Amino acid sequence: MSVTLADLKVKLFTDGADKAQIVEMARHGHIAGFTTNPSLLRKAGVTHYEAFARDLVAAVPDRHISFEVFSDEIAEMRAQARLIAGWGPNVYVKIPVSTTRDEPLYDLARDLAHDGVKVNFTAVFDLPQVEAGVAALAGGAPACISVFAGRLADTGIDYVPAVSRAVELARATANVEVIWASTREVWNVVEADRMGCHIITAPADVLKKLPALGSRTAAELALEAVKAFRVDALAAGLTLDLDGRTAAE
Repeated sequence: MSVTLADLKVKLFTDGADKAQIVEMARHGHIAGFTTNPSLLRKAGVTHYEAFARDLVAAVPDRHISFEVFSDEIAEMRAQARLIAGWGPNVYVKIPVSTTRDEPLYDLARDLAHDGVKVNFTAVFDLPQVEAGVAALAGGAPACISVFAGRLADTGIDYVPAVSRAVELARATANVEVIWASTREVWNVVEADRMGCHIITAPADVLKKLPALGSRTAAELALEAVKAFRVDALAAGLTLDLDGRTAAE
């Protein structure tokens, strides 16, 4: 049974740090929020973090938007988190699962969440991280846990156990939502919806394809592909010299 955009229960977030693109996506009512990270900020050429972030919050004041700490020292992360949280009531602070020295950050996430900071606990990959992460956030301010399903799939690791467990645990809390992160394709949106994820964050180019969900059957897609191959073969001027071959065969 095919799924349409209107059938989806999962909330759709755009993952990116390009202001023009974020403003464009915010015009669509089905886009519920936005997520950024330091890698996306670098790609977008952001050099003044706070000015950029405050500008974005002013542009989309009514939707979730996540900004990440970037320090590798826990005390400084805590200070950065409190500063970022002050940028707006719709701001969630992304706290990674650990420092680069593999120091777990569950205690930091717990302290912030229970002190009223909206935390997006990010870069979560395995079951122990899922379980400890949800436990740290439970009972605090509204929070999210981001499971990097796409990156797991990229390395041939089954993401279903981690995502399923996160959904199971988060659904038993009053304040934690699961974000399916590192989305690679439209089908991931359908998967996230079927698995009960609260949210999926995806690049704009993936989200822009969602209105086409359920618009064509597999048979219609097959015919489209065949027609496209024919058009491209003619446009490329492909030829094969078959003279005399039929008779020889």
